[in-house]
Amino acid sequence: MNTSRKRVVVVGGGLAGIAAALRCADAGCDVVLLESRPWLGGLTHSFRRSGLRVDNGQHVFMRCCTSYRALLDRLGTSDLVTLQDRLDVPVRSTRDERTARLRRVGLPAPLHLAPALTRYRWLSPSERVRLGRTLLALGHVDRYDDATDRISFGEWLTARGQSARAVETVWDLIGTATLNARADNASLALAATVFQVGLLDSASAADLGWSRVPLRQLHGDAAAAALEAAGADVRTRTKATDIARSGDGWTVRAGDSAYEADDVVLAVPSRNAERLLPQGAVRMPPGWSDTLGAAPIVNLHVVYDRQVMEEPFVAVVDGSVQWVFDRTEASGLTCGQYVAASLSAADTVVDRPTARLREEYLPEFEALLNPSGTAEIRDFFVTREREATFRPAPGSARLRPSTTMLDGLHLAGAWTATGWPATMEGAVRSGDSAAAHVLARRLSAHVEREAVA
Repeated sequence: MNTSRKRVVVVGGGLAGIAAALRCADAGCDVVLLESRPWLGGLTHSFRRSGLRVDNGQHVFMRCCTSYRALLDRLGTSDLVTLQDRLDVPVRSTRDERTARLRRVGLPAPLHLAPALTRYRWLSPSERVRLGRTLLALGHVDRYDDATDRISFGEWLTARGQSARAVETVWDLIGTATLNARADNASLALAATVFQVGLLDSASAADLGWSRVPLRQLHGDAAAAALEAAGADVRTRTKATDIARSGDGWTVRAGDSAYEADDVVLAVPSRNAERLLPQGAVRMPPGWSDTLGAAPIVNLHVVYDRQVMEEPFVAVVDGSVQWVFDRTEASGLTCGQYVAASLSAADTVVDRPTARLREEYLPEFEALLNPSGTAEIRDFFVTREREATFRPAPGSARLRPSTTMLDGLHLAGAWTATGWPATMEGAVRSGDSAAAHVLARRLSAHVEREAVA
């Protein structure tokens, strides 16, 4: 490291760590990034299976995810994603071959969704009216109020006359995928963030985007190249084991190596962060990260010998499958079709054997995609992220620390106090915030030196 420049060690190479490291390196800091895995990208990674490039899970973003999209610009991978010109979500039922569409029109928010909601076939006319009224009421919820965070989204919906059918076919259809929790188990504040920012503040906010290439190519590999070009020192297979004060700075230990830093950005899962943080770094009781908790996501992958769906994705009601995505292009499959279903809030299924999941879920795939039975299944496999996100339960805000702790020690991760649920956008925002604090300290130190001179 050049000791005349601010020395920054970033621990963790997920999206939060990548964002923080790039911001600091671009600003002229000497940056070392330590990542315990062999790759960068965190939970957005890919692997090979039978010649296919497989993502560990499906990740989708929205037009309102401005920080994440800015990171893609910085990585030079924005041309590798698709972003809808206009929100259009086909919604299919396992009991009915017809399709409803949640499609926006060219009216300002919130009128942009009115035609779709008034024609939404999975609800009765009276349920559609109540749905519209409740959506407008949600726009007035104060998502920054601590009291709002302590209320469950399901409780709030019930109080406004939302039927179980409306919760299943609209509120949970959107909320479970973005929050990784069903309405009864989700903070009203986080749910309000999803619907206000994503649907009500701007007509174009919810336009959906997804990667056309493996996530490792989109994020991890591109980040490694960008960081190297920016002069950062990226060290994979390097697990931080201790962080301690060292004079006016910090020492990060990883095995037999020690890294001296003026600032440290700790961008690891919350449980790892609590283990590494010096005592007293956060004003929370011991075990706060366990109380915050983690929620799993399970992904079911099916390879057919022919095309079984024409849309890039479909949302699903009247079944256990929630969203199904076409993964053919990104995987490199040249014959047949590869589809994947994402099961969020998967506490009850995350530990079920693959054979049992196949037995339980394949009939739904067949009802949705292959009702004639003409397509043959070439492969079925499962990926599981047992700690995919923090658990967004009512009251979770008090367990999400800010990105700045002690002098020169900063936190990053979607589980920190971003105000967002655990999304790629939340992760990048946290990394940007941590980097901003690092650079503000750098500027303050420079001003102090100039004043002394």
